Amino acid sequence: MSKAKAVTATIRLVIPAGQAKPSPPVGPALGQAGLKIMDFCKDFNAKTADYKSDVPVPVEITAFADKTFKYIMKTPPASYFIKKAAGMDSGSQKPGHQHVAAISLKHLYEIALVKQRDQPLVPVESLVKSLMGTCRSMGVRVVPRPEDA
Repeated sequence: MSKAKAVTATIRLVIPAGQAKPSPPVGPALGQAGLKIMDFCKDFNAKTADYKSDVPVPVEITAFADKTFKYIMKTPPASYFIKKAAGMDSGSQKPGHQHVAAISLKHLYEIALVKQRDQPLVPVESLVKSLMGTCRSMGVRVVPRPEDA
């Protein structure tokens, strides 16, 4: 019977898909924990090779006392999906006062289904409401039908 490994650090990073390099921010974060940086970079780049190169991938790396690690890749941030669905580059400079784009509830529902992989116990309706709040803070108007967008 094996003992559980002792966790020495938990590192959270957001890395563009297929672009993990030993330079900052990946190198220093993993180096402080004493992990093999190139092993992580090669493995991460191989797993994200089929993603688009501009997709930000949140990663949670767990470092163990014996200098091994495991990592979990999560879905891209909600703001990334909202910007892609609304066809914009950045949010509003004055959110709440100025709308820069519109998105339909159907799009938010599809985004919520993707985001539910990270939080399987949260109902889709709650995720849609959370996404509506994210849209509001980005200056994106939510409309009931895709035709209204």
